[in-house]
Amino acid sequence: MSEQQMHEQTRQHPALKDRYDVVVVGAGLSGIDAGYRLQTMCPDKDYVILEGRESMGGTWDLFKYPGIRSDSDMFTLGLPFEPWTGKKSIADGADILDYLKDTAAKHGIDERIVHRTKVTDASWDSTTAEWTLTLTTPGGESTVRSRFIYLCSGYYDYDEPYDPAFTGRDDFRGEVIHPQFWPQEFDPAGKKIVVIGSGATAVTLVPALADRGAEVTMLQRTPSYVLALPNTDPIANVLQRTLSPQRAYSMIRMKNATQALSLYLASRRAPKTIGNMLRKGVMAQVRGTDVTERDFTPPYGPWDQRLCIVPDGDLFKAIRSGKANVVTDTVDSFVPEGIRTGSGQVIEADAVVTATGLKMLAGGGITLTVDGAKVDMGSRYIYRGMMINGVPNIAMCVGYTNASWTLRADLTSQYFATFINHLDAQGYAYGYPHVDSAMDARPALDLDAGYVLRSMAEFPKQGDRAPWFLHQNYLRDRRDTRRADVSKDMTFVRRGEQHDIQEIAAPAVV
Repeated sequence: MSEQQMHEQTRQHPALKDRYDVVVVGAGLSGIDAGYRLQTMCPDKDYVILEGRESMGGTWDLFKYPGIRSDSDMFTLGLPFEPWTGKKSIADGADILDYLKDTAAKHGIDERIVHRTKVTDASWDSTTAEWTLTLTTPGGESTVRSRFIYLCSGYYDYDEPYDPAFTGRDDFRGEVIHPQFWPQEFDPAGKKIVVIGSGATAVTLVPALADRGAEVTMLQRTPSYVLALPNTDPIANVLQRTLSPQRAYSMIRMKNATQALSLYLASRRAPKTIGNMLRKGVMAQVRGTDVTERDFTPPYGPWDQRLCIVPDGDLFKAIRSGKANVVTDTVDSFVPEGIRTGSGQVIEADAVVTATGLKMLAGGGITLTVDGAKVDMGSRYIYRGMMINGVPNIAMCVGYTNASWTLRADLTSQYFATFINHLDAQGYAYGYPHVDSAMDARPALDLDAGYVLRSMAEFPKQGDRAPWFLHQNYLRDRRDTRRADVSKDMTFVRRGEQHDIQEIAAPAVV
């Protein structure tokens, strides 16, 4: 091993201490934001960020498929304390990853990250008021203790995607690819490629593969609502030229967050009107092609599933050029030459991309126990969208379904830092949300997408009253976070005090 390689290994996996005040799990957008909030709001707290992968960046380091980009504008997806100065509002994945790495380095957050360290179990002991985390590291299994845990690993399974068991898959002569594990050596030029799916990944892949010389068919069972937006913001350009970077960024961030929220609220109040508007916008873009209105008419209302953004209408440009087309049908089976649809059509393919969605994983798959009893996440309530009833000194970061992830993630980080400071100021060892009586349970995420519905039983439930449900409204949540009473529906315990943690199970969501 060369000296440079030894230095890199040491940097990637510095020695862990036996104990920290706070352990953050995950070094993606949420983890970097958490690091900043902890070191600015809780400067006396010693924290570490544990990352299972070899590099920081989360989603933006993992996914490598052609054209990968944000599905939200970067002025709201970016971190609030570090202005996004890129020219594109819907940014390429590589640029987002560079932004995250630069931000972490600028604020010294990268020095707190320990890579190749995966948390598998976390056990709370009320007598010591500490968590003991079991870790998988390059040197084998080890443990670390911590007073607080903040789960910032998102809610996707990064090891295993959702992959339907299509009939006849082994009969197909070509290559089958899932976007989560894109082969970097794959050359799409000159190939016929079928992309199965209609969500953000599919509408990103189709124009990107067409640009690389492929003939692409997007085979969708269920259409999505799609909105074409310019990839440059003229108002943002003016503000960036005339104001300081942070001032301009803050103003653009609020403008974009307000606009996105307005569209969401309008969609909930007048779904038919907004649905017609979105559909007419698409049909104007594909006039003169074989695409029909049926191909962009979902059987649900806008924002029942996430809206797909198409920057500069690149999907529609690919369709108009003849390099891409859309087929709305089901998959009957794979056949040697391609895909047979439910209507009997055979779509020839040299490769099939299964953009069929991801698998969700509550709490990053970490097994939690409290005083020896395993925590069943699916039978618990979630408090303020971040804490679990009956589970002390722990929070999980869950972003918005109707807006940029980071808007909610940063509010969560700020609240958890406030919670930590409240414990210290009042002399408490730990605290946890408590439920006095069972509430009507609601899903933690209010989307009807397949990837959500398949996994919601494993996630904690929202209740029917504040502070046990989320409004999915950034402006309201921003106000409420600043005014929140951190003692509402909470139990606090002083060190050495005898206390039995009680919890009420949430009913199953039917």
